[in-house]
Amino acid sequence: MTRTGTGCIDRPSPNHGPRPDGVGVELLILHYTGMPTAESALGRLCDPEAQVSAHYTVDEDGAVYAHVPEDRRAWHAGLSSWRGRADVNSRSIGIEIVNPGHEFGYRPFPAAQMAAVADLCLDVMGRHGIAPADVLGHSDIAPARKEDPGELFDWPGLAARGIGLWPEPTTADDPADDSADSAEDVAALLGRYGYDTAESRILLSFQRHFHPERLTGEPDPETLRRLRALLRMTGR
Repeated sequence: MTRTGTGCIDRPSPNHGPRPDGVGVELLILHYTGMPTAESALGRLCDPEAQVSAHYTVDEDGAVYAHVPEDRRAWHAGLSSWRGRADVNSRSIGIEIVNPGHEFGYRPFPAAQMAAVADLCLDVMGRHGIAPADVLGHSDIAPARKEDPGELFDWPGLAARGIGLWPEPTTADDPADDSADSAEDVAALLGRYGYDTAESRILLSFQRHFHPERLTGEPDPETLRRLRALLRMTGR
């Protein structure tokens, strides 16, 4: 089994399968568990009848549970896509982060938990050569279905450690004129970044990750500046 360093608690899940031949790990997907307790989430991830799993779970106290070997395909992403490619499970590592989620009392993620998430992410990224831009939330790859890890997740703090990106707009990201971007223009920009434009709620998912102060699902100048900044930062 491929594990990260020392300190992981083995909690094996039977819910996994082989990665397709020739398909490597290129994405790291972060989730919240969205269940009332850590134990209920761990139980579900390891229940063969549930048919779900992840490679790791990080508890609120920073404990890391290892479920599925990294060379195996865990079942965490579901129906999803990124940059025009589906079957995200086959090309990703999935990390669950204990939090009740929007259904059971969404709350901030403790500092000890975020520190453990960051350390684990850096280990995984280093092993698989995953670029910062390819660390995503579940809501990014499945915007019509998912909200996690949500607007309280510390994406800026992770980005400061080289995990994921955080937009830093400049005047280069201001609109070329005062005309408003059409819905089609905004969708095209989101599609260039990686979102599936056939999915609903993609702008809301973008805001949940990159502009959590404004969860409207509607374009506004700062949301679009941050989107253009990310496109500039990634050369997309």
